[in-house]
Amino acid sequence: MNISVGILTVSDRSARGERPDESGPVLIELVTRHLAGAVVTYTAIVPDELSEITTAIKSWCECGAHLVLTTGGTGFAPRDVTPEAVRAVIEREAPGITYAMLQASLTKTPHAMLSRPTAGIRGRTLIITLPGSPRACREIFEIIAPALPHGLALLNEVSEADQFHDATRERRA
Repeated sequence: MNISVGILTVSDRSARGERPDESGPVLIELVTRHLAGAVVTYTAIVPDELSEITTAIKSWCECGAHLVLTTGGTGFAPRDVTPEAVRAVIEREAPGITYAMLQASLTKTPHAMLSRPTAGIRGRTLIITLPGSPRACREIFEIIAPALPHGLALLNEVSEADQFHDATRERRA
């Protein structure tokens, strides 16, 4: 199964060009390294604006993205609205992913309890919010990455046998 991925960086300063996006490139590298058959098809940087976040995510879902990862906007700051934007577009929650992210983060820092991760499904797209810090993105993604291929296969009704054959073909190529 080829996995189409969208990576959305949510940051006022990066959207204005005042600060480079560091987390988006980290996620691109992690996705291509950890998810066999994954292709980052969509990337964007948007400000912490509910409407811009929801518009990008909905568009990518409609275009067939299998996985959308957001980075940034999950904290307590007044403009951190990424979880609310994701909740506005998902149809079903994925609380196990959220739990795993929080649990792993709390082993690193007590400040993790100040994060508001969200994960859910819209159609056949899995949407997951990640922190804005490149280091935290890396740590959290590496925790959830092992479960993503199976979850995406279930969501897209791909059998485990098909997953195995696709992965075997890719290794031979």
